[in-house]
Amino acid sequence: MTEVTLHEPLDMHLHLRDGEMLRTVAPLSARYFSGALIMPNLVPPVTDAEGLRAYRRRILEAIGEERFEPYMTLFFKEEYDLDFLKPFASEITAVKLYPAGITTNSEGGVSGFEIERLRPALEAMSELGIPLCIHGETGGFVLDREREFVPIYEELAVAFPDLKIVMEHITDAESVAALDRHPNLYATITLHHLLITLDEVAGGMLQPHLFCKPIAKRPEDREALLKVALEAHPKVMFGSDSAPHPRHAKEAPGCAAGVFTAPIALPALAELFARHGKLENLQHFVSTNARRIYEIEPPAKKVRLVDRPMKVPEKYGEVVPMMAGEQIGWSVAEIIQE
Repeated sequence: MTEVTLHEPLDMHLHLRDGEMLRTVAPLSARYFSGALIMPNLVPPVTDAEGLRAYRRRILEAIGEERFEPYMTLFFKEEYDLDFLKPFASEITAVKLYPAGITTNSEGGVSGFEIERLRPALEAMSELGIPLCIHGETGGFVLDREREFVPIYEELAVAFPDLKIVMEHITDAESVAALDRHPNLYATITLHHLLITLDEVAGGMLQPHLFCKPIAKRPEDREALLKVALEAHPKVMFGSDSAPHPRHAKEAPGCAAGVFTAPIALPALAELFARHGKLENLQHFVSTNARRIYEIEPPAKKVRLVDRPMKVPEKYGEVVPMMAGEQIGWSVAEIIQE
């Protein structure tokens, strides 16, 4: 039997929502991961110290006794400056920037990317060492939105060379290529974008539980993502973008965007890396790179996975996961919390 033990696995892009949904999904991530970067796009979004601290408390209450660190983020606002951020900078792992209206609960995001308008906030973040995470899409044709955003990433990388910029949940070859052009550009990659293309979403009967933003792209884009993930490129890290919605919001007109993968992510990744003969690189993809990029030390946790099949539950609460009812070739055998 083949196995792998992961030390301090991390999910560097996670949606936990709030209320009853938070109580349903947070324990599932906290069980298998040592920590996660928590997205701030609640209603209303997390935009100040009081909101950040209160949300962190609610997460810790939801996960109970699990050893899990919620790495907190702020929802980007142009009015942030050094005086505002400095008093609680040590509590902010990153600031997340959304183009206005581009995805779930992003209506209060940025409209336009004029450098001078963003400069006060981004210079303050540079000085304080707070990374900037970006959902990088324009409002153009859906398959071109991320590609069209790459020049904005590059403009920001040049204008703020001391600012770590994380291209979130990249989905196309152009974003992958940008990684090596700028020393301060990094990226997260999801499980679902490593597994599917647009064909799986809409090539036959529409699969609402695979619909997400950015939308899955072409086979050649998936191959570019696979290459850097499997080789554990030092500037990429796992970020699930696990985004739970109740079943009635997914299987409906106006289907909500988001794929729920948190409880199956590690076994599915182990199966994927093993199939490609790259199991030795999984530790870097799910932990080592993120720890170096974000300069974090998560709680000690070991997760042992083995090539023993598991059946994915049909649902968790009211949320349908990716691969619901299907079989994954790997499963979690043991979790050690030291």
